[in-house]
Amino acid sequence: MSPRVRELFRRGAEVAANPRADWIEELHRASLSGARMRAVVDDPVLAAATRRANLANLLHWAAANVRDPGDRVPVTSGPEVLEAARDLVRRGLDQGGLDAYRTAQSVAWRRWMEICFDLGPSPADLRELLDISSLSISTFIDDTVAAIAERMAAERAELTRGAHAERRATVTLLLEGAPISRVRAEAQLGYGLTGPHTAFILWSPAATGTGPLEAAAEAVMRATGAAHRLTVLASAAALWVWLPAATTCDSAEVTERLARTPGVRVAVGRPGTDVDGFRRSHLDAITTQRMLTRLASSQQIGRYRDVQLVALLTADPARADEFLTDTLGDLLHADATLHEAVRTYVRELGNTSRTAERLFTHRNTILRRLARADELLPRPLADDIVTVGAALEVLRWRTGSP
Repeated sequence: MSPRVRELFRRGAEVAANPRADWIEELHRASLSGARMRAVVDDPVLAAATRRANLANLLHWAAANVRDPGDRVPVTSGPEVLEAARDLVRRGLDQGGLDAYRTAQSVAWRRWMEICFDLGPSPADLRELLDISSLSISTFIDDTVAAIAERMAAERAELTRGAHAERRATVTLLLEGAPISRVRAEAQLGYGLTGPHTAFILWSPAATGTGPLEAAAEAVMRATGAAHRLTVLASAAALWVWLPAATTCDSAEVTERLARTPGVRVAVGRPGTDVDGFRRSHLDAITTQRMLTRLASSQQIGRYRDVQLVALLTADPARADEFLTDTLGDLLHADATLHEAVRTYVRELGNTSRTAERLFTHRNTILRRLARADELLPRPLADDIVTVGAALEVLRWRTGSP
């Protein structure tokens, strides 16, 4: 490589090392779009891990070429990439999850060509730069995929030797409705399947490890008064937990107990009974987890019984946005105090006195706020109270309001 092209490569890598937000978003969107990535997309923890690995690989390749333009880039051994490999195995997925690296490569290459053209090289230098960088990118991706596949094989071998593998396999059979006897499942899990169950999913979007997750699981167990729990390590950043409890925990109490683990999120299913309840409660928790992730909600805990309607209304994010705009009009952008007044009024079935008591506010103040809401809404509140209430509930979970 000529000195001129080496310098061009270095300058281009400096640009790539500080990618624009829209480039990163395009990279993530493409990496999760493959036909074999559906299971990853549907799991918030796996999707987040894939995004972290994508960005880590991009920055690693760029930094290596700033230091040594055009040299073979070693595979990154950072935690983002290793955790993504572990998570795929722990979810029982195969190497199809590595499709993300191939699809991300095509996006990265298009953006890299834009960078190269913007450097203003001569045609000869541009040809040499593109030839060398194409080889660099494809070699790096090939090496990365091979290293991760090897890591996944080692992780799979490790899991098949331990009690964790047996517990995870048994839970998977129960969740899939496979014909496994209750007695056998209980023996393998060390957990009774008769009686009540409430399922929880605890996860950390920042992938802080299992320590905070275990601490949060203990806090949840204490909040419910349960004497023991069944815990399955779903990934490096998620736990599946079942408690022999017939009532869901109080959100405020659990939030208070989770103060020491602010990075951990909790999704709670409805209580159920026996094996069917064990399964259904977990599926409820999954629905809740996906909704919290989809809305980027800042609320630390979500219970299925509180979000069931919101989960249905927001299954299609684009349609949900249309619903909010069409239903709320200018009220959508009003302050939180006005939203809370209308939402509480709907909950109190249109009773202004009870609304004022609930909000510790004078009744005349509530009346003024309701009048202001009518001015902002496309239709009078009295004519559309149920729909407005539903829209404000979606907004509450999306913004993380109390």
